[in-house]
Amino acid sequence: MAEPKIDLKNLKAGGFIKERGKDLFTIRLRVPGGRMSVDRLAKITAVAQKYGKGFVHLSVRQSIELININFAHFDAVVAELGEEQQKVASCGARVRVPTACGGCEYNPNGLVDTQKSALEVDEKLFGTVTGHHKFKVGFAGCPFDCPKSATNDVGFQGAIWPTLDADECISCGLCAKSCTEGALTLGEDGKPVFDAAKCIYCGDCVKVCPTSAWKAEKRGYTVRVGGKWGRRPLVGTVYATFLPEDRVADFIAAVLDWYKDKAEGAGRVRVGDIILREGCQSLLDHLKQDFADFVVEKTIPPQIINTQLPL
Repeated sequence: MAEPKIDLKNLKAGGFIKERGKDLFTIRLRVPGGRMSVDRLAKITAVAQKYGKGFVHLSVRQSIELININFAHFDAVVAELGEEQQKVASCGARVRVPTACGGCEYNPNGLVDTQKSALEVDEKLFGTVTGHHKFKVGFAGCPFDCPKSATNDVGFQGAIWPTLDADECISCGLCAKSCTEGALTLGEDGKPVFDAAKCIYCGDCVKVCPTSAWKAEKRGYTVRVGGKWGRRPLVGTVYATFLPEDRVADFIAAVLDWYKDKAEGAGRVRVGDIILREGCQSLLDHLKQDFADFVVEKTIPPQIINTQLPL
C-alpha cells in the first residue's frame, strides 16, 4: 500500500514547515504579542524534549518553533500541547500572528495597551486569507518602537498629544529638560513654549510634570502602512494618528479590503508594493470613509531601502 502523499503547501499554511531532513518539520506555535504563561512554556518544553531534539527556536516574530518534529508524531504533539491551550501559527498568504511590546502594563515608556490590541487582532483577524501574500501586524507602545512597527504591513505606535494648563504650570522646566526632540523650550516668562512640528507624541512632558499641568489631550496609535522586510525592504508611512485602541481591528480590516481589491491579479505582492503602484491617495480615500477623524490629509509612499545593490 502506497504511503499517503504529504501536502506540504497545506501543512505550511497551517504552521507545519518542512525541514531538510526526511519527514522532519518545524511546528510554529502561536504566541500573540510574544507573551506566554510559564505553565504553558513548561508544557512546550516537555513536548520539545520528547518529540524534538531538546531545543526550540524563538522566531523574530515572537513565535516559538518546535524543531525536528517527525511527521508521524504530529497528532501526538498537537494532542499533548492541547489544541485549545496552544494554537499553531500560520504561514502563506494570510494574516500572521501580531507582535507587540509589553505596552503600558509595566514599561514606563508605554502609552497604550499593546498586549490587549495584539490579542484582539489575533482573535478577530489571525489566519485571514489575503489571496496575495503574507500580512504582518506589529504594535509598539511608544515612539522608541522596539518592535519596529514601521516594517509591518500595518504597524501601530503608541502616541500622546499633550496640552498645557498654564494656570497649573509652576515653571519648573522639567518638561523642557525631558524633551529630547526640542519641541519644548522655556519662554522669557519661564513658561514652556510648544513647537508642535517637532513633537513625536512621546508624552514625556506629561509623565514628568509634577503638577499635571501637562495632560494627554489625545491618546491612541500612530498607524503606518506599507512596511516589509526581506529582499526589497520598505518602511511604512503614516496614514492615521491617534487612532483609538478599540478601532485597531476595524482599521486593519479596511486596509485588507483595499489590498485584496487593488492586488487582484497581481500575484505575490505585498501591501507596500501595491501602494507604490496605485499611489497613496487611493488608500487614504478608502480609509477616510470610516476613519475620517484620524486619517491624515496626505502622506508619502513607503520608503525604499536599498540593502542589496551598490549605489
